Amino acid sequence: MANRLAMAVLFGLMVSNGAFAEDEKAPDWNAETLSGDWGGARSSLYDKGITMELTHKSDMLANTSGGAARGAVVLMNSEAAVNMDLGKLAGWDATTAFIQYHVQHGNKSINNYTGSFAGVDNIETGTSTGQFYQAWLQKNSADDSLSVLAGLYAIDSEFYVTETSGLFLQPPYGMSAEMAQTGQNGPPVFPLGALAVRVKYASSGYYVQGALTDGVPGNPNNPHGTHIRLDKGDGSLAVVELGLNTSEEGKSFNKTAVGLWRYSARAADIVTGELRRDQGFYVLAERTLRAEQNDPAQGLAGFIRFGTASKDIDRGLADNAPTVDWSGSLGLIYQGLFDGRDDDTAGIAVTTSHASSKYRDAQLALGNVFDSSETEIEITYRAQLQPWLSVQPMVQRIFNPNMDAALRDAWVVGMRLEVAF
Repeated sequence: MANRLAMAVLFGLMVSNGAFAEDEKAPDWNAETLSGDWGGARSSLYDKGITMELTHKSDMLANTSGGAARGAVVLMNSEAAVNMDLGKLAGWDATTAFIQYHVQHGNKSINNYTGSFAGVDNIETGTSTGQFYQAWLQKNSADDSLSVLAGLYAIDSEFYVTETSGLFLQPPYGMSAEMAQTGQNGPPVFPLGALAVRVKYASSGYYVQGALTDGVPGNPNNPHGTHIRLDKGDGSLAVVELGLNTSEEGKSFNKTAVGLWRYSARAADIVTGELRRDQGFYVLAERTLRAEQNDPAQGLAGFIRFGTASKDIDRGLADNAPTVDWSGSLGLIYQGLFDGRDDDTAGIAVTTSHASSKYRDAQLALGNVFDSSETEIEITYRAQLQPWLSVQPMVQRIFNPNMDAALRDAWVVGMRLEVAF
């Protein structure tokens, strides 16, 4: 595994030179961030090829009824991201470097109160720590049609992505629930990246991309700090996605994609313990459904996603962790729903996670009764009070938490405060 990744990294750094796309317009730091231009330092760094982004999210959440127990938590995530144009910095044409570091504050879990399988909040990690999430180099060639990336990488930055679903707080609108459950320590998605190589080719809206990552991101026995390991037996995770994306940033959504994924290391069967392949596929689509005449960025858009995973793999039967063999979600968002609030976005989404029949039979043999699925609904409204400040209240209804017949349906209310510094 280590040798394959090392060779791929060297290949990625030796790909022939190409040209970057034309420089984008410099951000208006004073208008778009709370801390401004730092006395001109940000603009000076930008001219040299360095862009820095600092963000903070604070989520206040309460399980008001149902689930495992009533209770409330506060979760926080602070993040720093640095993007470097190495053509400007070091004369390495068509090469970029990216570093992303985040800190989680608050080690309480809202899931301890709701009992939800899919989760309630997409910044919850279960521990307070700081860690590098991504740190990679990317080389472009063939007029930017071909790119090769190598380093610490998170697949949910480019795979299984629908931009419209990013409004919602629930985790399965990022990495979907059926794939998020896989692997010994999950796939390389927030909050953990893994050593990886990613190759992408795009032309006229069509694209194909593939990634090969370490099969076990981080250290399963130590969630604190950054751990980059290639241990014996980790294996690898391979992901391939093909799609068509003719979306225009700030104007329209139009994306359709299909993906396949597979771990090289085998995992134990729920019943027999026999080692089996862990693999699946997914499909997704998002569209602008109605654009307002005077501003195409405003209007109604929607998404739909569906994915499968192996139905036989033991995801943690002893801990009542379901083996989900498929999940699906769909949702609608509307930007500029109310007059005078052009940058606000309202949304409603629903996701269902289905427990495999083999898992339910195994639980029944232990004397436990589990339902076939968990369904979550989220209604939310993000109010953009300033370009750098948003407030987002939400309400969630969770039916059949964790597919456990002993848990009552749960109601969750909450609010997110997000600041760009």
